[in-house]
Amino acid sequence: MSKKNKAEEMEEMVSDAHTNDEMQENEGSVVEENNEGSVELTAEEQLQQDLAKEKDKFLRLFAEFENYKRRTSKERMELFKTAGQEVIVSLLPVMDDFERAMKELAKSDDKEMYKGVELINNKLNEVLKAKGLQVIEVKQGDHFDAEVHEAITQIPAPDKKLKGKIIDVIEKGFTLGDKIIRHPKVVVGN
Repeated sequence: MSKKNKAEEMEEMVSDAHTNDEMQENEGSVVEENNEGSVELTAEEQLQQDLAKEKDKFLRLFAEFENYKRRTSKERMELFKTAGQEVIVSLLPVMDDFERAMKELAKSDDKEMYKGVELINNKLNEVLKAKGLQVIEVKQGDHFDAEVHEAITQIPAPDKKLKGKIIDVIEKGFTLGDKIIRHPKVVVGN
């Protein structure tokens, strides 16, 4: 290589360095046009757009996570409310048997046995009540509601006032929380 070529190369390198320095100084405020005529964003504007995109992604992800937490919390609360529902439903026939036993023991002369069974029955009822079990109160003369009551049969009403109303309750109904777990079985007058 000749000295002339080396001198030209050095001059070009110095010129390029000056051009780069000038571009860096003007980078925040100059928008350059490329040879196709479209506008290129400066580095600062590009960073601002990238930041806005990432911020939007973050906010969406955060909102999605908050919804997930709220949904799982709600599901967990519902699970706690009805966690023992299966066990409680299986104990309902035992409660019915206790009630029938109480009626039969009331007829006998052994009052001590009646008191003992009554204590056990009351304790079972109190424990289940503490877990959220409640009896659906139904009595003769109440209006029949197909969403709440289960009609076993219809019989001729002994009185015109009892037409379309409950005449007898065959089996008690129960709720656990706000949910009906067993509908009361009733006889309706027609």
